[in-house]
Amino acid sequence: MALDPKPTSAARTSLSHIMTAVDTNLLGTVHGGVIMKLVDDVAGAVAQRHSGGPAVTAAMDGMTFLHPVRVGDLVHAHAQVNWAGKSSMEVGVRVLAEPWDRAGVPPTKVATAYLVFVAVGENGHPRPVPPVAPETEEDERRLREAEIRRQHRLARRDEILASRAPKP
Repeated sequence: MALDPKPTSAARTSLSHIMTAVDTNLLGTVHGGVIMKLVDDVAGAVAQRHSGGPAVTAAMDGMTFLHPVRVGDLVHAHAQVNWAGKSSMEVGVRVLAEPWDRAGVPPTKVATAYLVFVAVGENGHPRPVPPVAPETEEDERRLREAEIRRQHRLARRDEILASRAPKP
């Protein structure tokens, strides 16, 4: 039974957080793991909204940190489903930071990431997800690029499995 496609805007979500001293690393900037947690949280919310139920993180790839985040910065994580297959979805996340000490300065892009989620049913097994219905040219581009990333993930998986095969 095929599910009706969902527009990209249906699950698009943002989360924001003010960074505090608890979030810092030894250098006094926000720890990358704190940003990764925010990314996983917003991506999980998007995957759940798109799939209509629970979804679990299967992979995170392409996490890129562009600029440091400081205590007091207001950090925004924006996410949307880029691609959906039978039971998995790729969610793209863009992270911006507003400096606390420079009012009026536009937010800076500080990180990007791509995550793969699998929708799961009550039994913990994968369940079907609706296809993505791109609404803009940007959504179309994201879908095409997500398909390329998926091909690369599958090729890496196949290489790893082949390397574990017994030698004749």
